[in-house]
Amino acid sequence: MRDRLTNRLLAEMNAAGHWEGELSSSALATAVAVFALSRVDRQRYGSLIVRGLNWLAAHVNDDGGWGDSPESPSNITTVLLCWAAFSLSDESNSDWSSAIQGAETWLERTAGSTESGDIIEAVIERYSNDRTFAVPILMMCALSGRLGDEPGCWKLVPQLPFELSILPHRLFKALRLTVVSYALPALIAIGYVRYKRCAYGNCFVRWIRGLCVQRALKIVDGMQPENGGYEEAVPLTGFVVMSMVASGQKDGDVVRRGADFLSDSIRDDGSWPIDTNLATWVTTLSIKALPTESLTQEQKHRLREWLLGQQHNHQHPLTYGAAGGWSWTDLPGGMPDADDTPGVLLALKRLGLVDDEVKSAACRGIDWLLDLQNSDGGTPTFSKGWGKLPFDRSCPDVTAHTLWALDEWYDDLPQQIQKRILQNLIKGLGFLADSQCDNGSWVPLWFGCQETQDQENPVYGTARVIEYLQMLKHVENQKVEDLILKGTQYLLSAQNEDGGWGGGLGAGSAIEETALAITALAAGGAEGVVGRGLEWLSKKIDMEGAELPAGPIGLYFAKLWYSERLYPLIFALMACGRGTERR
Repeated sequence: MRDRLTNRLLAEMNAAGHWEGELSSSALATAVAVFALSRVDRQRYGSLIVRGLNWLAAHVNDDGGWGDSPESPSNITTVLLCWAAFSLSDESNSDWSSAIQGAETWLERTAGSTESGDIIEAVIERYSNDRTFAVPILMMCALSGRLGDEPGCWKLVPQLPFELSILPHRLFKALRLTVVSYALPALIAIGYVRYKRCAYGNCFVRWIRGLCVQRALKIVDGMQPENGGYEEAVPLTGFVVMSMVASGQKDGDVVRRGADFLSDSIRDDGSWPIDTNLATWVTTLSIKALPTESLTQEQKHRLREWLLGQQHNHQHPLTYGAAGGWSWTDLPGGMPDADDTPGVLLALKRLGLVDDEVKSAACRGIDWLLDLQNSDGGTPTFSKGWGKLPFDRSCPDVTAHTLWALDEWYDDLPQQIQKRILQNLIKGLGFLADSQCDNGSWVPLWFGCQETQDQENPVYGTARVIEYLQMLKHVENQKVEDLILKGTQYLLSAQNEDGGWGGGLGAGSAIEETALAITALAAGGAEGVVGRGLEWLSKKIDMEGAELPAGPIGLYFAKLWYSERLYPLIFALMACGRGTERR
C-alpha cells in the first residue's frame, strides 16, 4: 500500500515541482463573491453572478440550508449569506425561487423567523463577543435588504471602531479590539460603510471618525496585495469590496483589484473556494510523508529552491509581523504563520540539502518563531499578544510543531540562538502541560470535527502534539514522556470498534484522523492498536479506489469549514510509513 500511495502522491506534483492541492468549493465564499461583484458592476459580472447562484441552487442541503463545504451541515452563517445573495435573483427562475423558499423555511425553523431581531440574535449567539464575522454577515444582510429598509436597518449593524486603525500597530493588542488581528481590512471597510450609512450616535465620536477616514482608507489600500486578494481569502476580500462600494469608493483601486481577484477565482463549475490554495502547507506535508528515496535529486533541488523562494523577507503589511516566516500559500495574499514556518524548516532539513543559504533562511525563520512566543509559553498563529479572541490565542499543535522545528535545527545554530531555543522549549512545554485536557487530549485551533458535540477535534490535536513531541532531543525527557503518555492514553481510548478513529469519542472513523492517530502511536509500541488501525485504513483505501474522500476537518478564519483534497492521501502515506516501520 505504501508504494501505491507514494506513486499517487508523486503524480500529484505539479509542473513547477511542488504540490498545490485543492480546497473544497464553498457556499459561503460563493455567496459573498456573487454579492460583492453585483455591487461593483452587475452587468459586467452578470455571467459570473448567474453561474454562482446556479451553483448555490444546485447545492442546497436536504434541509433547505447550506453548510460551508458541500459535505457540511447547514449553519446560520452560510444560510444567511446565501439568502442575502439570492436577493439578486430573478423571480422567474424556479430553481432560485425554490432555494430562497428553502432558506427562509430553514431560518424560520432555526432562528424563529426571518425578522431582523431574530436574525441578529442568532448571529450574536453564534459568535458571542467576536465581531470578526458577525458584523460582516449583518452588513451584507443590510446591503441586500434582508434587515429591512435603509437607513433604519444600519442601526442594527454594530459599529466597528475603524478609527483605531490609524494608531501605532504596537498598541493594537492593548486596545483589545473585537476583531482578530488578521481582519483589520474588514474592520476598517465595514466600520466605514456603517459610519457612512448610519448618521446616528455621539456627535463628537462621529467627528473624530470623520477626521480619521482618509488615513484609514490608505491603510486598507496599503494592506491589499498586488493581486487584490486579502489573505487569498474570497470572503474577506468580498466583504471589503462590497463595503468600499457601499461607502462611495466604487471607482477606487481597492475595489478594482478586489473585483479582479474575485472574478479570477471562480471555478469552472461556478463556485468559489474559501481560499486560493494551501500550496506551502501541502508541499511540506508531502515532503514529510514521502520516503526520501522516492524523490530524485532534481526534484529535491527544485523543492528546496521553491521553499526558499516563499520566505517573507519584509515586514508584513497586515499583521506587521517581522520578516523571516513562511505563509500557507505561494501567492501574494498569504501571510507568515507559525504552522507553515516550522513545516518549511522541517521540510528543508528532510530534503538534506543544507548549505549556507538554507542555514541563513532557517536562522531568519527561527528568529521569527522565537519572537512570536506568547507570555503563556504557547505560540499563536500570526500575531503575538492578541489573546482576547479565539483565533489569536496560543495553540497546542502549533506550539508543538514550533518546538520540533526549533529542536531539529538546534545543533546547526550559534550558541546565542541555542540559548533562546532552550528557553522557548521549556516555556512551550509548560504551555502544553497547562493546555492538556484532563482526559489527556489537546484541542487544535484550526481543525475540527463536525460529528462531535462541540465540533472540536481532539484526535487531530492530540495526534499532532504527540507526533511532534516524540521528535524532541534537547529537553528533559521525563516531562515530555509524561505528556506523551497521557496523550497516548486518550488516543487509545478514542479508537473505534472498527479499528479506526474519528475526530473524537463517538465520531465515525475517517481516513485523516485514523492516519494521524497511527502516525502518533506507531513510535510508542502499541503494535496491536496500530495494526488494527492499519487494517481499517487499508480496507478503506481499497474500497474508495483512486480518489480518497476528503472530510471537512479544516477550520478557516471564524470557524469556516473546508476540506483539502490531498489530506487523506498525504496522511495515509505518512501512517503507512510509520506503521510499517514498527511491524
